[in-house]
Amino acid sequence: MSTCRSSKGASRLTVVGLGVLVIVAAALPSPAQLPTYGVGRPPTADEVRARDRTIPHDGKGLPPGSGTAALGKPIYAERCASCHGVEGREPKYDRLVGGRETLATDTPVLTVGSFWPYAPTLWSYISRAQPIDEPGSLTVDQAYAVTAYLLHLNGIIGEHDVMDAKTLPLVRMPNRDGFVPDPRPDVGKAAKARKP
Repeated sequence: MSTCRSSKGASRLTVVGLGVLVIVAAALPSPAQLPTYGVGRPPTADEVRARDRTIPHDGKGLPPGSGTAALGKPIYAERCASCHGVEGREPKYDRLVGGRETLATDTPVLTVGSFWPYAPTLWSYISRAQPIDEPGSLTVDQAYAVTAYLLHLNGIIGEHDVMDAKTLPLVRMPNRDGFVPDPRPDVGKAAKARKP
């Protein structure tokens, strides 16, 4: 009998404890109610558009502008070499050059030249996320030039080949065919086709 009474008492205590927890949680401010401290402001629509440089693999949406490896070399030296090395081979953060023929080994080296499948997405990433200390600070032309320089360092294009919205999607990356569609029915194109 005493066991039954103590378990009823524990159940009541649990219910009361949960009730108190709900009341306390409801009384706390939500993140939307936290003070703003008067710092900053919401971005304008133009500012959002200026940073919205996500480009798909086919290059649709690449902006006007251009660059070559020759123009990209000094930009890379100033803005990128401190993290990736003068020739893009230092692994302080990520190596950018080399690694071909390593993907099928036990120690693959994932670089622009060995792993990256599409040149327009490289431009997109550089434009949006680099350099790490000032993401999105490169101009459109600088992003084209740095992209061209990395493609050149990896032996994919020539030093004076012009990269722009028309030529960049035509670049055939060494690992373009290294990715295969995911055959699982719950992801990718198969999942989109099944949606009502």
